[in-house]
Amino acid sequence: MNTHKLLPYLPIFRLVAIKGSFQGAANDLNLPRSSVSKKISQLESLVEQRLIQRTTRKLVLTESGNKLLKLSEGIPNILNDIEEFVSDFQEAPVGKVKVSCSTLIGHQYLLPHIKLLRDKYPKITLELSFNDSYVDLVEERVDIAIRVGNLPDSPMLARKIGDKSLVCVASPDYLLTHGTPSSPEELDVHQCLVFKSKSSNHSYWHFQNSEGSTHPIPIRETLICDDARALIDMVKSGLGITMVDPNLIRNEMSTGELIQILEPFNVTCTQPVQLLCLGRATRSKAAKVIWEELANILPSHFQ
Repeated sequence: MNTHKLLPYLPIFRLVAIKGSFQGAANDLNLPRSSVSKKISQLESLVEQRLIQRTTRKLVLTESGNKLLKLSEGIPNILNDIEEFVSDFQEAPVGKVKVSCSTLIGHQYLLPHIKLLRDKYPKITLELSFNDSYVDLVEERVDIAIRVGNLPDSPMLARKIGDKSLVCVASPDYLLTHGTPSSPEELDVHQCLVFKSKSSNHSYWHFQNSEGSTHPIPIRETLICDDARALIDMVKSGLGITMVDPNLIRNEMSTGELIQILEPFNVTCTQPVQLLCLGRATRSKAAKVIWEELANILPSHFQ
């Protein structure tokens, strides 16, 4: 058998194995599910081995399928290298670049620049993924991510683009009913609404004392939420106090729907904002130019 005949099928096979379903792979490839299933059957005919055990509920790799998956691990990198080689000879960068960030950062900081990027790079397809939950860059095939907070040690490339400032706010109704705390230490008797994040401790908020040093203050968490917009809406309805980026609530503060509290204690920013990417993702010319554009544009929001 000529092994070169396998090459068109291997990327599809790997995607099916990673996604765990024909439909998941079909969605990524923008193909009908039946076409993906047919490609896998053709590959099995070529190697004369059953690679995927099909059941009514899930797909399971056979022993041969697992071995082929391991043997083909280098193919994505080879294809990325070829894509980079080809794109370097093109006048304008071409390809798809997937950018991931939280919903509020996407709306507040990223969307205002999308038209500029589209006008400047018309041959690049931008895929925007706004999600307030944890996203695995490898599994979701993210090229560039905007993340807030200190990151654990990882092989990812990171570039700091600023610091996220935070303020404590509440609604007039809440403060009328429960009173306004005069110091951070009084927060332990108030209802604190907390944004769920992998990079922060939900039980503490950070403030500055009169000497200017930062210290954590324990709070009473009455509600934890991983959707920042929903959290802001609940604070507006009078459910409690939260800590939030002031850029995200400019309208609410200008109309008086939300009121900043504890101003003398200067809520400090302990969370850097960073651009992230996997090392191989930056090999794509399209990903490189979008990375550099975002690195130049976004810092202006955090000065």
